[in-house]
Amino acid sequence: MTRRIRFRDRWVRAARGVPSVRAVTALALCWGRAWGGSVSFDDETGLFVCSGMRGGFARGGTTLGGVFLTSALPSRRLLRHEAVHADQWARYGLGFAVRYLREELRNPGARNSFEIEAGLADGGYRR
Repeated sequence: MTRRIRFRDRWVRAARGVPSVRAVTALALCWGRAWGGSVSFDDETGLFVCSGMRGGFARGGTTLGGVFLTSALPSRRLLRHEAVHADQWARYGLGFAVRYLREELRNPGARNSFEIEAGLADGGYRR
């Protein structure tokens, strides 16, 4: 019982309390496991981290809802960067995916305003 409550608290925290982001977070956790990832929770950033994935993410990793999907173990700096993306998911809800992709098509990589807000250096970007 205690474990289940703890998971639920983390799940709500990772989704920043936003119901639509909870759904994305749940799907991202399933996606990460399907690609062979191991799930842990980072208390400092409030993110689930699904590392060790064989694929199923972009660049060095992707944040969907409150889950960071990646193949490698991320650094503290990268997790801080990805936590801002989780906050962006909370701010824009499901519309964040469309906003991010539109911005990426117009201003790719280090010119993407969402990446700039998250901190280019922390995300491993070069100007």
